[in-house]
Amino acid sequence: MPQPDRLPPPLDPKLDLTALAPMQDVTDLRFMSVIANYGSPDYFFTEYFRVYPNSGLNQNILRSITENSTHRPIFAQIIGESIPDLVRIARQLSHYPIAGIDLNMGCPAPRIYRKNVGGGLLRDPEKINRILGELRSSVDGLLTVKMRIGFENTNSFDRILDLINLYDIDLLSLHGRTVKEMYHSAVHYDLIAHAVEWVNCPVLANGNVTSAIAAATVLDRTGATGVMIGRSAIRNPWIFKQIRQYLSGQPVSIITLAEVRDYIEKLRGMTSATTIPERARVNHMKKYLNFIGQSVDSGGAFLSQMRLARTEVELFGVCDRYLLSHPDRAFALEPYPGLIARPSCETAQESATCL
Repeated sequence: MPQPDRLPPPLDPKLDLTALAPMQDVTDLRFMSVIANYGSPDYFFTEYFRVYPNSGLNQNILRSITENSTHRPIFAQIIGESIPDLVRIARQLSHYPIAGIDLNMGCPAPRIYRKNVGGGLLRDPEKINRILGELRSSVDGLLTVKMRIGFENTNSFDRILDLINLYDIDLLSLHGRTVKEMYHSAVHYDLIAHAVEWVNCPVLANGNVTSAIAAATVLDRTGATGVMIGRSAIRNPWIFKQIRQYLSGQPVSIITLAEVRDYIEKLRGMTSATTIPERARVNHMKKYLNFIGQSVDSGGAFLSQMRLARTEVELFGVCDRYLLSHPDRAFALEPYPGLIARPSCETAQESATCL
């Protein structure tokens, strides 16, 4: 396993790495602060900065760097295909307190990949060659990549892994599905293991890492240096602490439904601005509750009733009934079988599919 000597020091150098996956319209400054309250990962990644001619630095995303209160390193993620502008934005970001520049080559949202950015780049290895070459020669600090195993198939996978080596990429975060598989198929952990053997940098395994036990299983199956977790961290913000507990041989913390209700209240505090219409606040909360509800009750009654709520009184009334009626009951470590989150049903934003 490659040693992550060039990477920022982790919380515990004896354990495998953990990272919070970048999720557009989710992993902002406020959400990172909430996650840190329950046990930070080793690394954070920003939402992606959109890069195109005449683009600037999104100030809301920039706040997650300049006002980072997690005390953990944060990588600045960029997405785009205009090489001069990618270089320009990377150089601008390098003046801020970031751990490194991360190139998004994995977003599977159709409105993104149709612009030949994110996961769309995986169709064009020669464009990737030019982008990585220019970024590597322009970025003095760490340069990392987040990608999937291919677009429609894995025909170019080894070619792209060769480019990861050619340009001395410092960290590869690899989601074990193609872009077209979205989040629907099984994760191809064998191909993550293949990448671990192929590339010269540390690899973070991404995809269906749903619990501390699942993380240990994925690490064992892939040989990866660590795991990157997205949706499951929305459902269970304690997951990074639990992984460290499990990997170090300690008992894994059992979370109660009352603690989950407190977590929901913290999320509510992120979206409580009275200038935002109530329906929009309710729908925004449902993006989180669709994941949280996967571990509340096995029959899915919480999810069903939550999805029918139209007002904040109705929504948080459902939360109180299911989470505070039996406050000492355990919150399931894994999602209950058959319960599917559907965050994209709550908003029209393309980013819901980038989680």
